Formats: sequence, C-alpha cells, structure tokens
Amino acid sequence: MNKNINDVVLRPRFKRQLNTSKSLILDAFETIGSQKTEFIVSRIEDHVFIKLPKAKQQFWSPQLHLEINEVDEKNSRLYGLFGPNPTVWTLFMFLHFAVAGLFIAFAIWAYSNASLNTDYQLQIWGMSFMVIVWFVLYFAARVSKSSNQAEMNALYRFMKDVLQTKV
Repeated sequence: MNKNINDVVLRPRFKRQLNTSKSLILDAFETIGSQKTEFIVSRIEDHVFIKLPKAKQQFWSPQLHLEINEVDEKNSRLYGLFGPNPTVWTLFMFLHFAVAGLFIAFAIWAYSNASLNTDYQLQIWGMSFMVIVWFVLYFAARVSKSSNQAEMNALYRFMKDVLQTKV
C-alpha cells in the first residue's frame, strides 16, 4: 500500500498492479469465499467485498471493497476501498447534508432578519450549533476509524494472503 491507512481521512483507498490475470484473482477470492474463513467474501462481477462475520461486526465495522480491472490478458489492476457498511455510510452522509442544509437555512434566515433590521441572534446561535454538530460528526468518524484500525489491517492482510496464493 502506498500510504499508511492513518494518512487518509475517512475512507482509505489504494491500488496495486498485479502480474496475474483478472479471472485467476477473482476465482481465488471466490474459492476462498466458498470456504469457511474468518471473513465473509462475496463477489459481484469484477467487485469483491470482504467483511467480518455478523458475530464480530459492530455498528461501524469496516469492509474492504476491491475492484479488479483487466490491463491485458496477463496483468490486472486492483483498486481497494475501506469503508463502513454502505447503510452506515449513507446515514453518515445524510447527517452531513442535513447539517449543511440547516446551516444554510439559518444563514438565509439571519440575512433576512438583518435586512429587516430585526433581531437575528437566534439564527447566529443556530448556525454556530450546526458548526459544532459538524465537528462532532467529523471527530466521531475519526475516532471510529482509528478504533477499527486493527480490523482494517486484518482485512488488508487477508487480501494480501489471497493475492500471494495466486500472484
């Protein structure tokens, strides 16, 4: 991996050039996925998803999404993305957009009241509160990412082990 996982803010990405055909790599992940392992491996076309079993999962447990693209018949390129469950990520992004929308609404309301020469202190407090909520969301994501560092490393090691059997 080119970067340390800690160097990337929330959803670390990486790519690797592989000297193996795409079909052999996908077959290796499918074979491992059909066996009982410490991870759940699922494949949809050129995409492989590696995650923890339900018993070991927490709300923010990471999963590793791999996309394997063919460069030529003997080489391929692997793109990896660490992230939470897609449902959790959607909720997280919805909360960010809601906070941004409320901030803009408070700003418009404050501008309107200022233009009308009426009190706009409530709107300024609302905008300040939205900034605080945004920081809370950001730091919650950072804390969650750092607390799941061991799981992300385990997923990455598992991926490397599967690739070493075929590369």
